[in-house]
Parts: sequence; structure tokens; C-alpha cells
Amino acid sequence: MSESRPLYAGSGDPSKRRHDYYPWWLDRLAPGVTGEGAFMQGAAQGSDEIHAVVGFARELYEGQEFRFVGDCGPDQFVEDYTSVVRGQPVGVMVTVTRNERGECQRLVVNHRPLEAVLLLKELMREKFAGTAMERIFVDEHTSP
Repeated sequence: MSESRPLYAGSGDPSKRRHDYYPWWLDRLAPGVTGEGAFMQGAAQGSDEIHAVVGFARELYEGQEFRFVGDCGPDQFVEDYTSVVRGQPVGVMVTVTRNERGECQRLVVNHRPLEAVLLLKELMREKFAGTAMERIFVDEHTSP
């Protein structure tokens, strides 16, 4: 049995990484939108917090290699891609739940493997330390 490359590692070909992708939903956030992720201890609330978290994550990504981007049913949109953050391969699965107006009402972003989740949590905690958003990235095992 041969070993296969983990899906979160992508193809390993840097030329396949896109640097121009901009998610439509980032400009169509519903009032009261929430965002969650495996690297968070709670939810981002409202468009300002979503923009701050997603914007910083986009700065960290060294391009995105997409496996799938598109609708998944009448009210869901999915992005499945890989990237690299500070040398660490990362797989990302984004699920957007749309409201009746087609706006992003709920955003869930999950990363893999665990090392990538922990790295993102630490980078986010450092970025938002001393702000109201710090609460999202601090738990009983980390201190502000």
C-alpha cells in the first residue's frame, strides 16, 4: 500500500496557488452575521469582526489552491482549498449559510491539521490581544 499525500498539503505546486481570489460573501454579510472556526473559542459577531478575522487570515495565507468552490444546496456555499501559513500546510473548509436575501448569515471556517489550527489560534490571539476581539481567542489554557 503506497502512502498518499494528505489533502491539506495540496498538490505541492506553488504555481497552482491563487493570490487573486476574493470571496463574494465578504461583501454580502447579513446584519447579525456570525463567524466560527476551530481556532476560535467563540464566535465573531457582526461584519466588523468578520472582516477583521477574515482579513487577517487572508494576509497569512500564501495563496490558495482550490479543490471546490460553489453552491451546496439552496442556502449553502462551500470553499475547499489548501494554503500555507508560515511554512505550515493547511487545509481549509469554508461553509457559508445564506439567508433569504442571499447574504452570508453564518460563516464556519475549519482548518486542518491540528498544528495549523493551533498556529492560527496563536497568530490570531497575538493580533487581537488588547482588543475587544481578544475574547474569541483566549481560553483557560492561554492567558491574555
